[in-house]
Amino acid sequence: MLRPILLVCCVGTFYAEKVRYDGHKIIRVTPNSEAEFYQLDEFQQYLAKERVDIWHKSSGPNSHLDFRVGPDMGYILGHLRLTSRVLIPNVQAYIDYELKTNIMSKQHAGAGFDYRMYHDLDEIMDWMKDIVSQYSEIAQLFPITESFEGRQLNGIKISVDPRPGKPGIWLEGGIHAREWISPATVIYMTGQFLEQNGKDPNVTAALKAFDVYIVPVVNIDGYEYTRKTDRMWRKTRSKRDGQRCVGVDPNRNWDFHWCAQPGASTDPCSDSYCGPSAFSEKVVSGIADYIQNKTINVVGFIDFHSYSQLWMTPWGYTKALPKDADAQDVTSAAAVGAIESVHGTKYKYGSIANIIYVATGSSADWTYGGANIEYSVGVELRDTGKYGFLLPPDQIVPSGQETLAGVLAFMSSINMSK
Repeated sequence: MLRPILLVCCVGTFYAEKVRYDGHKIIRVTPNSEAEFYQLDEFQQYLAKERVDIWHKSSGPNSHLDFRVGPDMGYILGHLRLTSRVLIPNVQAYIDYELKTNIMSKQHAGAGFDYRMYHDLDEIMDWMKDIVSQYSEIAQLFPITESFEGRQLNGIKISVDPRPGKPGIWLEGGIHAREWISPATVIYMTGQFLEQNGKDPNVTAALKAFDVYIVPVVNIDGYEYTRKTDRMWRKTRSKRDGQRCVGVDPNRNWDFHWCAQPGASTDPCSDSYCGPSAFSEKVVSGIADYIQNKTINVVGFIDFHSYSQLWMTPWGYTKALPKDADAQDVTSAAAVGAIESVHGTKYKYGSIANIIYVATGSSADWTYGGANIEYSVGVELRDTGKYGFLLPPDQIVPSGQETLAGVLAFMSSINMSK
């Protein structure tokens, strides 16, 4: 086992001592040809069997593989025949730096919610209640479901000039627990939608055209686990009788080409485990049920992840393109252009399987193929590997600013296409 063994008793009540990653490195390997990728793909399959923590999977020549190795895992590198480089020399040092700078932000924060720092789940839930109370004329909480550990999953609906059949945009973050920049970015954008309505013409126009449904943290159990126990945890925290390993990858659990190979794992101990059945995870099935609610009209969907700076559309399960690929590309080009205009951050766009790797049972594939939402997107936020999942909090606001510009351009492009 490569992940340190945790003694966890009474799920949702007690947590083990925090897992540490002293001396763990992130290694990057980039194949330069088909022959090198063939070798690397064999190595990736070996990593999967050994349950190595893969941060970014290679999908072909010039597509890099990032993976984590501990100080006692030299045997892993002994199987690698290609040139590699160390991307992050000590994962724990990066975790400590992220925590230290977050604490410093908290110490310097004034009264109220600070968008410049990472917050725990209780703080986020309190903020959700407070902000809908502050903007009660246009915002309200809506209940979705309970999580496996019994936490209430809620969203925020922003509706200006409500009318029957008004189109909606669904924004969600934190489906993978360790991707902290995702909830933080979604939270920042939510604040801006509410604060800038009637002030910023782009925000005002977007809210006039669309209702916005926002779920800042989808994987609420997993997110809280990353805060208290294991910063590198990715999955949910569900546990089945007789199952040794905990959790399911909630972005492989949607009922569209669910668990089709090679885009997911059937190994319960894998970080890409698809689950015992489609929609086995309550937070996933709850969101799917809500999206299909007959009283709402979702026409655009974005699931925010990190990292790699990609704006991705279906399909994930195949490299073949969907019938709406051209229309999706128009909105994607508008989004990445707007993102770059803010801080110069460069994003690429394309279909999931072609731009990153094959992934089955994903949210964007289901919303497009199962719920008929034409403009379905998965976004990989900052960065491209310098910090990976451990982005310092001083990048939250810049990420929020540029991503909001991309979302507004995406919404405007959809509106013009109607």
